[in-house]
This record gives sequence, C-alpha cells and structure tokens, in this order.
Amino acid sequence: MSGLPWFLRLEPVHRVPGRIRLRYACRPGTPDDAATLNRAVEAVAGVTSVRASRAARSLAVHYDPAVTDATALCLALAALPIPEPAPPAPAAEGGAGGAALVRSLATLAGGFLLPMPLRLPLSLAVAMPMLREGMAIYGREGVNSHVLEAAAVAISLARRDFTAANTTVFMLALGEYMEDSIARRSDALLKRLLRPSSDQVWLLRGGVEIQVSADTVLVGDSVVIGAGTVIPVDGTVLSGEATVNEAAMTGESAPVVKQRGSAVLSGTLMEEGRLVVYAEHVGSHTAAARIADYVEQSLTAKSEAQLDAARLADRLVPTVLKLAGGSFLMTGDWRSAASVLQADYSCALKLATPVAFKSAMYGAGQAGILIKGANALERLAQADTVIFDKTGTLTTGDLQVTDSIAFDPTFSPDDLICLAASVEEHYFHPLAMAVVNAAKETHNRHFDHQEVKFIVAHGVASVIDGKRIVVGSRHFIEDDEGIDTTAHRKAIDALHRDGKTLLFIGFGGVLAGVLALKDSVRAASAATIARLRRAGVKRVLMLTGDHRDRAAELAAELHIDGFHADLLPTDKARIIEDLSREGARIAFVGDGINDAPALAGAHVGIAMQKGADIARLTADVALLEDRIERVADAKETANAAMALIARNYRLTVGLNSAILGAAALGLLSPVGTAVLHNGTTIGILLNALRRAPVAVPRA
Repeated sequence: MSGLPWFLRLEPVHRVPGRIRLRYACRPGTPDDAATLNRAVEAVAGVTSVRASRAARSLAVHYDPAVTDATALCLALAALPIPEPAPPAPAAEGGAGGAALVRSLATLAGGFLLPMPLRLPLSLAVAMPMLREGMAIYGREGVNSHVLEAAAVAISLARRDFTAANTTVFMLALGEYMEDSIARRSDALLKRLLRPSSDQVWLLRGGVEIQVSADTVLVGDSVVIGAGTVIPVDGTVLSGEATVNEAAMTGESAPVVKQRGSAVLSGTLMEEGRLVVYAEHVGSHTAAARIADYVEQSLTAKSEAQLDAARLADRLVPTVLKLAGGSFLMTGDWRSAASVLQADYSCALKLATPVAFKSAMYGAGQAGILIKGANALERLAQADTVIFDKTGTLTTGDLQVTDSIAFDPTFSPDDLICLAASVEEHYFHPLAMAVVNAAKETHNRHFDHQEVKFIVAHGVASVIDGKRIVVGSRHFIEDDEGIDTTAHRKAIDALHRDGKTLLFIGFGGVLAGVLALKDSVRAASAATIARLRRAGVKRVLMLTGDHRDRAAELAAELHIDGFHADLLPTDKARIIEDLSREGARIAFVGDGINDAPALAGAHVGIAMQKGADIARLTADVALLEDRIERVADAKETANAAMALIARNYRLTVGLNSAILGAAALGLLSPVGTAVLHNGTTIGILLNALRRAPVAVPRA
C-alpha cells in the first residue's frame, strides 16, 4: 500500500503567484492530521510553508516561484506516497535534559577533587553523549552547530584541559535545558487558551432532563447549562438568564448577561443562572475544538522569517569552521580554535523566532484574536492594503427598524410594528429579532394569534381575528400571497433607494404596511481605520453588494480611500486577485459565506466573530469577539512581533559576531566563550518570550 499515492483528490481552488490553495481528500485509512500533512508538503521542493485545515479539507501552500510553479507543485503533491506513521515523541524529554544538566554540574563542581588519572575518564563519560551525537549528525548531515560544539569539547579533552571541557559541557547542557524549557513554555501558553470541558452534558428531551456523554450531543439538541459549568456547545439561548464569563474565548473579563436569543460559545464559563441552549455546533465543530486544531497547526507551521533565520544559521556554520581553522593557523593554539567553535549562531537564530511568534499568538488569543499560525502573523504584518466587506464588518450587522409606514388606517405605525412582532417573536432571524426589539420600545401591544408557520426564505404566516397575516419579503407578499403593492410603489421605492431592508406586512389579503430596517455603522469603525493607517496600511477599500449611493455615503463618512458596490460574491474575489497582481498585499476583512472566496484569495484573510463557519474556516485570522477594533489590534500585534523578531535577529548576529571575533583573536578562553555564548542565547530567548500587550476594551 505504501507505493500508492496518498491523495485520492487534489483540486486547485485558488492561485496567485507564490501561493496556491487546494482542496484534498486522503486515501481512506491513511494519516490525515494537520501535522502530518504539513510535514509531508513542506518537504516538497520549492515549498516554503503550508497550512493544512482538516476541517475545510484544504491546503494553503506557499512556494518559491524560482524553484517551482503551480502545475509542477500539483504534480509533485499528487505523487506523494502514503507517509509512514510518525514516531512517538520521547516521553520524558525535559527529564532527560535535567538529568544531563545535573551530571555535568556535578562533574564541573567535583571533578577537580579527583586524582588526575581519574579526571579524563569522568570528563569523557559526561561528554560522551554529546560527542556521539556530534559524530552521528556529522555522518548524517555534515557540519552544523552541534558538530562544532562537539569538536570544541573534543579539542579541550585532547589538550587535557578538563576545566574547559567540563565547563563547556555544563553550559551547553544548561543552554539546551533552558531552550527546551522556553520552547515548551511557549507551546503551553497557546494550549492554555483552551478550557477543558466536562465529559457529561445535560439535555432537555421530551420535557425531561437527562445526562448524556458529550460526544453524543447532536445539532438541534436543547442543552441545559447550570452555574459553574463550562458551556459545551456553540448555540443560541432558548430560555433562561445567566451571566457568562467569556474571558477564555474573547479576553473580556467582565461577565456578559445572556438571555433568550443570545449567542453562547463553547469553552466559556457559566457563573450564575441557568440556560437552555439550542445546539448549533457540537463536537469538533465548536469554537473551542476549532481553536484546538488551529493551535496544533500553529505549533508546527513555519513562517518565512523562521525559515530565513534557519537558513542563515546553517550558512554561517562553514564560516565559523573556517575562522576556527584560520585562528589556529595564526596562533598555533588549539585553545583559540576551541573557543571559536563554540560561538555559533544557530541556537538563538533558530529558536528565538518561533518562540516570539508563539508568544505573540498567545497574547492575541487572550485578547480575542485567533491567529492561525506564524505564517499568518507574518503576512498580516506585511499587509499594506486593507479591504473591508461592509455589512457585518464596518456595520454592526444588527438591523434596526427606522421606518414604520401603515397603509391601513386602522393601524398606527406603532401598531404595525407590534402586529408584525406578535408573529415574529417565535423566530430567531435577525429581521424578526429587530422587529421584536422595536416593539419593546413602543406600547408593546400584543395581538393574539394562532399557530405560526415558517416559510423558509420567505417569512412567517398566522391568523389573527380570523384574518391571515403574513410578514416577509416582497416576493412572498406579491407572488406567493397575491397581494397588490402597486398603489404604494412610490413610498416603497424611496425606502429601497435609501439602502434599507424592507419587511412587508399583509393582513386580510391587503398590504397593511411596510417596515424599513437599516444596519448601523459600528462606533469604532472610523477609529479602527485611523489606527490601521498609523500601523502602516497605505490604502483602505470597501467592497459591498449594497447600493452604490449607500456605499458612497459610508465611504465618505469613514474616510475610506475607495469602494466597489453592487458586487456579486465572485466579483469580490476577482477584485482582490486584480489588486494582488498589481503588487498589493491585501488583508481582507469579511464575515459572510459570500466572503469565503475573497478571504481565501487575499494575502491574509480576517473573519469577524459573527461570521459564517466557512468564512471563519477559510480565514487566516478569526476574531473571537464582535469588535472591529480587534482588526487594528491584530495588525499592531503582528507589527510588534515582527519588530521584536528583527531586534532579536540583530542582537543575535551582533553579540555572536563580537564573541566570535574575540575568540578568534585569543581574547576569550573556551570557558569564557561558553559562558558568554550560552548566556546571550538564553537572554535572547527570554526576550523572545515577551509579548506586547494587546489592549482589551471594557464595555
């Protein structure tokens, strides 16, 4: 079976120069986890980075156009054989490193107490694991930093300079232990974003509460959640009232009141009260489970900056080796050569960058910004053009009733709102909820009615006082119900030109009136755009399927550089593709199903918190909180992370070059070089672990 191709299907769905996104299907029974996919695809010639999404069955592959092209890459991926299972990770890696550190410290501290004939065997025994590893690496990969370190220790042992050898072994063991601890800590920071949930869930079935296993909960179940419980599903509150701590998912520490119609997220904590929640996403499809998948990917994904640092470290190894040889030829002192061999660049260059990325992603996650990997963070920092979808992004997406026009003189405008709300209150559609909220602000008269019927994509219908009432779209009223609207066309067209959404109310076979609803601009939209400009964004654009006049009005209000209106979903992706060809590095911010192609085609896609599942899966950055200012927070976080990486890069090269020069001139002993080199490496890693705070606005 190992000779068969791994992928049964591999279909390109979007491509721009240097990047291609493919839809895939693995052969049944073969590995299909994100980590294995990432490893296998990264090994293909020309691939610089890859992000696999198991949920979306997609591969986003970045490649070097100088090495390969999209066609050759697809052929190479299609020919990939079924991979062998990955070997299990060592069980006690941290423990082994700690034991080596203790042994080397004991040898350094007590070795001088032994008689001279015993010092060589003891020092050799402690150094032997490192010497064997160096020889094995040399035979497998050639000369690298580990080989240089082993050579330095071997030279000191050959010269019977046991203090230098033991000090070097101890400092290397200390450095490796600290590096491993810091790397593991940065991984743990990301994993701490998730709060474990209970294995048991209470459901309401047939009026009776029953306890079931969490993995048996289905979409549509009514989940009962009490105080002190972690919410196990994503859904909408059917009944009850409670306060929920959403800090684990949004970064907002203040508890949020939840009641009928409120959305709740898995992984958040019920503090007080009791809720019955309609389960919309369960199991691996919940927000918490998707975060776990993204975290797993982020721990294995490599950014271009990380790859550049690793390539530079590898290129500098021969230089260090030549410098050590030159130093010996000039001074005739093996001690000088041993000092030079210890001053390599590899550790700090290769570890500081991924640690900084992970630390930044953790800080962003705590503030309600889910960044799916180091590559996404790097591309967000590079973005010079931000394109917003309008509805639900620059605007709240929450409709409000702005006009109530009654054509039947027996109803006042307030009566018309209450008439519609009486039948709409049983429905969770945004239009229905807007009407119910508007009715609460009136005298809130309730009209008794019979059973309400839902007509999908049309509206609702019932009977009041023996007359049929229908509330819904113009198509529903005119074509399905046969209600004539021509007498009121002038008023209807005027509302439509204002960019408003219309809800028609038919009562007793005639048009009783029309409600007009409008989306409101987010209060923080203008400030967010200003912050993005300060963060280095050169151009801000808006795409919308809305009417051109309304789009122009909003663009002027928010000082947006340009806009495209009256668009179809495919138009958005085409515009982004055209701008990308012109050299723009685009961050696209959207929320709907129709935004998914644009999110996939942009340099980096950002999905709003209330976005459709496909939008959030396709995006590189997903907001966990419905605040547009989080877009600016994400950009500032990415900029700060890349600035920190650049500073660490300069520190690494500068400090190690100084140490290397001093060692080559004979100014540093092997002991001094080991202390300085490992000390600066640990300091740089600790600096990389720092993260710039992301402000969390309070309600």
